[in-house]
Amino acid sequence: MSYKHLCPEDRYYIEIELKNGTSHNKIAKSLGRSQSNISREIKRNTGLKGYRHKQADRFAQTRHKNKPKEVKLMEDIQLIINAHIEEDWSPEQIAGRLKHDEVVSLHHETIYQHILKDKKAGGELYKHLRHQNKTYRKRYGSAHNRTGIPNRVDIEERPEAANNRERVGDWEADTISEKIIKERL
Repeated sequence: MSYKHLCPEDRYYIEIELKNGTSHNKIAKSLGRSQSNISREIKRNTGLKGYRHKQADRFAQTRHKNKPKEVKLMEDIQLIINAHIEEDWSPEQIAGRLKHDEVVSLHHETIYQHILKDKKAGGELYKHLRHQNKTYRKRYGSAHNRTGIPNRVDIEERPEAANNRERVGDWEADTISEKIIKERL
């Protein structure tokens, strides 16, 4: 059984079932969780007035926010990143080089976030980026390009002779051959 965080609805269900006197084991089975998971939830998040779902959710969120997180972007790493950025390296290149040299494994998005933080603090690292925060625009399917081929004849409107391929030019190879012949003349 893989671990999944309890949601507020699960905590509400636990509160109701505890008030009804349901055992931890039965609550766990009905939620599809292990019994130890439910016991731990109740033990960690019970206040002075017992287990209450809103309070339990608040306790869990506070614990999550305050838990220690691994900080990979230390000051010495930032100096390396800054030096590479000033040499006009892309964040993807920097992340790849740091991983290749076994310094640290960072995602390029972390480096972009570092550059953005520097920009907000008045720094100029962002000026070394190749695209300088230009928003990405999809090239396909845009509104101005939906008309397709100009003066195009719909396939339903083509002559029956073209379907039978009776004439020269009805085959794609014929068209190419004609084009080559005309260019040579």
